[in-house]
Amino acid sequence: MHEIRDHARKEGAWMNRDFSKGTIWKITLSQALPLMLAQLVQLLYNVVDRIFIGHMDGENSMALTGVGLTFPVITFIVSFAALFGIGGVPLFSIANGAGDKQRAERIMGTSCALLLISSAVLTITGYIFCKPILYLLGASDSSCVYAFDYLKFYLIGTVFSMLTTGLNSYISAQGFPRTGMLTTMIGAVLNIILDPIFIFVLKLGISGAATATVISQVVSAVWILRFLTKKAALPLRRENIRIDGGIAKNICRLGTSNFVMSGTACIVQAACNATLQTFGGDIYVGIMTVLNSVRDVFFLPISGLVNGAQPVMSYNYGAKKYDRVRQSIRFNTLAGAVYTISAWLTIVIFPGFWFRIFSKDAALIAPGIDAIKIYFFGFVFMSFQFAGQSTFQALGDAGHAIFFSLLRKVIIVIPLTLILPRVGMGVTGVFIAEPISNMIGGLASYITMRLTVYNKLKKE
Repeated sequence: MHEIRDHARKEGAWMNRDFSKGTIWKITLSQALPLMLAQLVQLLYNVVDRIFIGHMDGENSMALTGVGLTFPVITFIVSFAALFGIGGVPLFSIANGAGDKQRAERIMGTSCALLLISSAVLTITGYIFCKPILYLLGASDSSCVYAFDYLKFYLIGTVFSMLTTGLNSYISAQGFPRTGMLTTMIGAVLNIILDPIFIFVLKLGISGAATATVISQVVSAVWILRFLTKKAALPLRRENIRIDGGIAKNICRLGTSNFVMSGTACIVQAACNATLQTFGGDIYVGIMTVLNSVRDVFFLPISGLVNGAQPVMSYNYGAKKYDRVRQSIRFNTLAGAVYTISAWLTIVIFPGFWFRIFSKDAALIAPGIDAIKIYFFGFVFMSFQFAGQSTFQALGDAGHAIFFSLLRKVIIVIPLTLILPRVGMGVTGVFIAEPISNMIGGLASYITMRLTVYNKLKKE
């Protein structure tokens, strides 16, 4: 562990942990860029699985469809990591910015305890109801075989996945974004190495992909726990890993926004898969699997930007540096808009490229090109959704954060996904529901944030 100690010392000297000083955009990028790289590598956990599975000899789109059916289950698990883990980070940063180090450590300890308990419950529940859930999500007899083979191994790593996802933000929030990057890079690189070995060399197929992912998650979790317990500026202490009722309530209150965003994504995926199975069959479920994968890739930079900015905003809010909070909001909005416009152009100019990464199946690629152009239309509005949502969350405004999470997914996307195909639009209705929700939800979230939080900060 000498390498960890030396790295932490070097990073601590390089990184100014007092976010109330320095140029906002530089501090935000110094936080965000390592997070983006970390999330990119984290994304490879699942994306690499899909790429290898999509090119399995003789199986192609059906195996890819099977993996796609597990997305809602995996997303549901991640939503609890967001609720109990990431949900505590703004509270942690506000306490740290106010100088209350002991409370900050208790918040992190309570967050860890909640992650451990929920992961045990989710693992047991997943094994009991695995197959019924898959059929409810739109599985056919053919695709369920692949989905079950993947999920029964993936569930073994639930506790490690949740600890890694839920606790890594506490490293970045303390001013060690590069160490946070390493926690995910180590596991993901290992996953990339193990995937072809387990899938093709050992001929374990789809279950081999899941096994490689679990091993990688174990390594990531061990790394992050060793750093937080031994080397962090505010360490994760054993005596703090317990449920503090008041802190747990506040974590859940603020983390509900994260939970709703991830949880509703799970419901949306389930509704899309079930509807596409009805109106298009397994091939369109496979297309949605690719669309979800491409969306994950393009969401990653803007997600890393706002996640990097959140500790900066929370810290300055706790330190009563409100002008700096407003500067951060403006930077997030501008950078996000520029990026999402560029990403959209890349997708519509090279639509076939993204499908060929995941499969060579012509039956998948031809209709998929039309679908991807529809699905990503108006992608720029997601920058406004992220800017508004992250600001509410960073400043502890749980009410607005939760509402706008529900608005875009539950109130807009799900009804449109279920209704539009049944009024004559078929599978096109499923794909067009996304840009409609992006526009309405994104603008509503951002305009509300500007009229409430932003203007209030200006007066203060």
